[in-house]
Amino acid sequence: MSSFLRPAIEGQDPLISGDQYGPYGQYRPISSHLAIAPPVSVVIPAMNEAENLPYVFKTLPAWIHEVILVDGNSTDDTVRVARDLWPGIKVVRQRGKGKGDALISGFAASTGEIIVMVDADGSADGHEIVSYVSALVSGADFAKGSRFANGGGTDDMTPIRKLGNRVLCAVVNAKFGARYTDLCYGYNAFWRHCLDKIDLDCTGFEVETLMNIRVVKAGLRVQEIPSHEYVRIHGMSNLSAVRDGLRVLRVILKERGNRRTGRRRPPAFAAGAGRGEVS
Repeated sequence: MSSFLRPAIEGQDPLISGDQYGPYGQYRPISSHLAIAPPVSVVIPAMNEAENLPYVFKTLPAWIHEVILVDGNSTDDTVRVARDLWPGIKVVRQRGKGKGDALISGFAASTGEIIVMVDADGSADGHEIVSYVSALVSGADFAKGSRFANGGGTDDMTPIRKLGNRVLCAVVNAKFGARYTDLCYGYNAFWRHCLDKIDLDCTGFEVETLMNIRVVKAGLRVQEIPSHEYVRIHGMSNLSAVRDGLRVLRVILKERGNRRTGRRRPPAFAAGAGRGEVS
């Protein structure tokens, strides 16, 4: 059994301190028979998602360490609803624009050893987080969600988006030696140490592709996790198949030209903590 996952002890306090539970000093029950030691942070970028947040939060497991909402200057009640749903939530006010910028701000504000990325539109099922965490504590560095791995699925992709994703995925596999079944999907989880190696520096939806490429270039251990993507519940997506597809292609071409990621720079996000205002 993993040193991070161990049987929960019936009748004991759910948060137990002591060296017997590893370097993190406590464990959190996942079920009546299983517990986890590393603290898990969930980062949720959101802009005007007040109507969707109840669906997102009701699937989040109670054993996670913290939830970080990165608010992209919402004009609705996104922040108030989030605080009502998850007391103690950490809210980061995004100063820049774009999903990539929001995630970078959220990662900088997180304190967990494991970080999980979850969209705020209701398309992701928080119950799947245990599968991602299990893959990480079993030896993976990066747990990558896939809608096209065996057991995954999607209710929210048009034929043209599926074709584009398939083509771009094939290009990444051929150019970087990856074996991905999905490329442009935002449900992922990873150990904090990965941030020092992938050095994120983009602001838009292409951030997911950049992460997938750089974890391969960094030689990190990647495991795909079958995931089901549901239809956005309320509102309209800001995703544009053509515009964002071209941005993804530019990232691929740029990364192909760069033989290595910027490992001589300071550790990723060491200087990025000021990107958002935490409240």
